[in-house]
Amino acid sequence: MKYSAKSLGRSTAVLGLALASACAGQAQAADSGTIKIGLIADLTGNAALSGHHKVDGAKLAVAQINANGGVNGKKLQLVVQDDRGSNQAGVSAYQKLASDTEINAIIGSIRSTIVKATLPYISRYKIPTMIGGTDPELTHEGNQWVFRFRPNDNYASKVMAKYSTNEMQAKKVAILYDTDAFGAAGNRLLQKALKADGAQVVTDQGYTTGTKDYTSYLANIKSSGADTVETYMTDSEDEGQMLKQFSRMGLNTQLIGSASTATAVTIQLAGDAANGKYAVTGFVNDGNDAAKQFSAAYKKKYNEQADLYAAWVYDAVNVLAKVIGKDGNKTTQIQQGLRHDVKGYQGVVGTYNFDKNGDGLHGLNVVKIDDGQVHVVKYVNFDAKK
Repeated sequence: MKYSAKSLGRSTAVLGLALASACAGQAQAADSGTIKIGLIADLTGNAALSGHHKVDGAKLAVAQINANGGVNGKKLQLVVQDDRGSNQAGVSAYQKLASDTEINAIIGSIRSTIVKATLPYISRYKIPTMIGGTDPELTHEGNQWVFRFRPNDNYASKVMAKYSTNEMQAKKVAILYDTDAFGAAGNRLLQKALKADGAQVVTDQGYTTGTKDYTSYLANIKSSGADTVETYMTDSEDEGQMLKQFSRMGLNTQLIGSASTATAVTIQLAGDAANGKYAVTGFVNDGNDAAKQFSAAYKKKYNEQADLYAAWVYDAVNVLAKVIGKDGNKTTQIQQGLRHDVKGYQGVVGTYNFDKNGDGLHGLNVVKIDDGQVHVVKYVNFDAKK
């Protein structure tokens, strides 16, 4: 989908002049003594714990790069704006960053619904934007300024369905999903994949982000006769709450979920209730050598376990630094460098090979949580299947 200036309400000469000035300033930002990177995060709101990890992951990458001389002799500087976990605040945060004439790259939201709300503005301002939202449509609308640093849900839904039916022997499945863009898209894809693999969906329930009481949903699952629960929950804070109630209600049904199931935030909030659960995720603390080094550095600096919220932005900052160092800090140089020069880059989440749509990762881990730790069961690589 292409967005015209007219359709986005650029109806005044003042706004047009402001945008022209911003673009001109961004083109000159490479001459500044500091390289600014914009970052949108949930600093407040329901997902503030996750946002805290995101900011810390970015700060760690910046600190390491600056300690090694920066990029072409210039120091990196993060400029952070709070999206408060909402679309409106996310758009406002993006616009504030885009109006800074020294910011030529922005790390956007991990939440598909917020990314979707900002897509018209990404297209308008023409600033390379790194996203963590996994709704496949986000990189399939013709927007050439969007680059995804997590595997999209076409992969996740297939891996979840295949593993549950083949390895967990799932026959009757209950799905619990967030009704936002991420969860709704994941639910559709998961239902399709489960049907293809021969499983029956016996109950399919959607809830809204920030729900505190899941007992009615879990009661329906308990009475449905499901042998497996599969979740597509956006916020780890919600997942942790749900898993505690899952345990209190005495549900012994096996469970496999999307990436939020295996985050440090979920495990922290759910405690023992997270043990024995499966998930599909890109990042695992010991998934590769880069992940091991990152996890050790994160633990040393923050005395906390790293998770995907920190990991994908850590990769985004490092990839940006690599591209800027080679191609320059103008918006078009970063865009072209991301699209053409990032091939086989080993990050902490996986190996990056950006395709024509702006998707960088094409593989996922199936993991199991035991004793509060995430363990890899298997890795599924879709790069080889393209």
